[in-house]
Amino acid sequence: MAYEWDPDLETGYIRIDNQHKELITALNKIIKASQQGKDKEQIFKTVNFLTDYTVMHFSTEEQLMKQYRYPNYQSHKSHHDQFKETVSTLTDKLNNEGPTREMIQLVTSTIGNWLAEHIKKADFHMAGYIKSRSDSGVTA
Repeated sequence: MAYEWDPDLETGYIRIDNQHKELITALNKIIKASQQGKDKEQIFKTVNFLTDYTVMHFSTEEQLMKQYRYPNYQSHKSHHDQFKETVSTLTDKLNNEGPTREMIQLVTSTIGNWLAEHIKKADFHMAGYIKSRSDSGVTA
């Protein structure tokens, strides 16, 4: 099942929204590679990109939260840290079991569902706070 960007996921903060779109694109690349029977190397390369990009994205959000003194920083960061652990566990499992359809489904659905839920709750709140505090009011 491919994931589609839904305007309901837009936080209104362009930089964050573009990174969210990139995460969804990476998820879809994993799904497509698996469905097309691509070799393990291609699948693992995409999973590694997704993992690295997730870490970079979380760093971006955390820098913004610090910059604007977001009051729920610790809680939001805690969600990020827990999710990084989940992704690490899934990646280890994928490495051990191989990229079977079932394993790809587990990885992509876990990441996709978490991402959508996190965006709709924590990221909407954070982006709204940052937009209300930014000097220009522009959603950079």
